[in-house]
Amino acid sequence: MNIGIDSRAAKWYRGTGIGTYSYQLINSLNKIDFQNNYLLFMPNSNSCDINFNKNFTIRNITQNIKSNFWDEVNVPNILKSENINLYHVPQNGIGLPQDKNCPLIITLHDIIPYKMPETVGERYLEIFQKQMPKIIPMCDGIITVSYYSKQDIINYFNFPAEKIFVTHLANEDIYKPLNKVECKNFIAKTYHIKDDYILYVGGFSPRKNIVGLIESFSQLLKKLKRTNIKLVIAGSKGKSYSIYKKRAEDLGIEDNVIFPGFIPIEHMPALYNAAKIFAYPSLYEGFGLPPIEAMACGIPIIASNLTSIPEVVGDAAILINPYNIDQLSEAMYNILLNETLENQLIKKSLLKSYEFSWMKTAENTLKAYENIIV
Repeated sequence: MNIGIDSRAAKWYRGTGIGTYSYQLINSLNKIDFQNNYLLFMPNSNSCDINFNKNFTIRNITQNIKSNFWDEVNVPNILKSENINLYHVPQNGIGLPQDKNCPLIITLHDIIPYKMPETVGERYLEIFQKQMPKIIPMCDGIITVSYYSKQDIINYFNFPAEKIFVTHLANEDIYKPLNKVECKNFIAKTYHIKDDYILYVGGFSPRKNIVGLIESFSQLLKKLKRTNIKLVIAGSKGKSYSIYKKRAEDLGIEDNVIFPGFIPIEHMPALYNAAKIFAYPSLYEGFGLPPIEAMACGIPIIASNLTSIPEVVGDAAILINPYNIDQLSEAMYNILLNETLENQLIKKSLLKSYEFSWMKTAENTLKAYENIIV
């Protein structure tokens, strides 16, 4: 097969969910597939840090990152001149050529703009709602990242179930158990966080339920009757940051709630390993990479019992109703005061993390390609 892949996100948005997915997909395909030929469409700059095999070719797209990523990139003329048996767009199909010259497959990670439109950016919402009704009918197949998302796609687009392929995601290799004392020292020195902390990692969208997390943490502090524990909310602050900061101030716990902002990927393993608990009370996820990363580091996890999250974490986490702040607070309290429970969750996290790998993702993606081409 001659396979074309839109690989812009692998270069521009590494560190985000879609960027990590795109990068790890092509990186893993490069490790396992020496038979098929790949043509990767990438920005007109240095491709990326992967040492590609001979069956991989980079074709630069003259496209400036100043343009909105979600605007359609001009690739149709390039595709017309190439002998491609299948073209794959990993970022929800945005940028799919209007002229269909070969079978097309997209990775549709979730349909959050349809189910929770108030929680996504205006520009993304506009493009998604305008483009998806045009994109879906053009697809010969859809890859998605959870069985929950697969059912959503069937329900909303009436797309044939047999043409939707589930490929779970995975953590990157850097996420693993590390020396906790060294990690705590690094976090204390780099981010001035010296106390024990409960960690959240991810976006600042309202669907992430950060207000609920802050309120639950406030209850926890009252139960513990101690002030030497922090809640660290890591991620690019975004529009909702002022709301979260004010909620912490209104509750009188602003000194215990830390917003370190965007954390470089090379610091993330230490941030996870130094945490006492990883909390992920999201209201909706198509998959959710942070819980996988936390599991790979062997951190006790509390997670939402909604959407795809139970599918991802299984029995490796305490599952709570994210709308119930009492449940979340009680779960945090129990882990902090019960060393046996803490150790059980650590073991379960590590065992569960072994079920996910980018090699499996690539293998299942190849099966999807073959199913469509045959």
